[in-house]
Amino acid sequence: MREKGIDRRRFGKTLGAAAVGGALGSSPEVEGASAETIHPAQEPASNDAAPRVDAYTFFTAEEAAFVDAATDRLIPADELGPGARDAGVTFFIDRQLSGAYGSAAKWYMQGPWGESVPEQGYQRPLTPRELYRLSIARVNELSRSRHDERFDLLSQHEQEALLKEMEQESLPLPDVPIREFFSMLLANTMEGFFSDPIYGGNRDKVGWRLVGFPGVGASYRDRIARFNEPYDVEPVSIEDVLERRAKVDEHGHVRHEPLPGRWNAGRKGG
Repeated sequence: MREKGIDRRRFGKTLGAAAVGGALGSSPEVEGASAETIHPAQEPASNDAAPRVDAYTFFTAEEAAFVDAATDRLIPADELGPGARDAGVTFFIDRQLSGAYGSAAKWYMQGPWGESVPEQGYQRPLTPRELYRLSIARVNELSRSRHDERFDLLSQHEQEALLKEMEQESLPLPDVPIREFFSMLLANTMEGFFSDPIYGGNRDKVGWRLVGFPGVGASYRDRIARFNEPYDVEPVSIEDVLERRAKVDEHGHVRHEPLPGRWNAGRKGG
């Protein structure tokens, strides 16, 4: 983290296609995050996509406020577009914690527990649900003792200072694996910002627009011989296809539509 927040342009260039690819398929392991993170229990099962209801199914109001504030410090809004809060990242994480990922349904959770190396992945007896709930409660307690306010009510500078302590494992919470929580929160934030919007985050495809990712694959036969040309198109999500908002060719392949000239002009200077 930086003292004045994260540079979104550097953030986008650093993650780029790697983060997008991880959020769409098997997620890269990021210091404790599981490769199953973005496969929720509620997978799209039919062409009758149900309307999304923005109601939390795991987080309490106080927990949701914490995650809203923390993720918005990890990916803040700036001149390039919305941050994590407006992209629906908290809603994405809530859905993940309500499903198989949150209960560690596909993880080995029998122990033994002890010291490990990063290559071994997450090695704690706490499920993601339990880790989130415990960590949020304890960080809010510490925040109240220091500042007389819970985390989400602090200034942005104070929030970033606490997040940095979490990242560096210097927060005085010996009974909480706070470094693992920070790593999981950061990984889930990136996944929510870059995943297909059908999973609740990346609203209006803001993450994809930031890095120029087209979304659902299309037929690219007409572009094979067109070298060194930017592929600036309107991103297409799974939900666009299911609800028939996306154009398709005679074979059912998505047809990407070029972005308006204003968007193309904006990207040329980037």
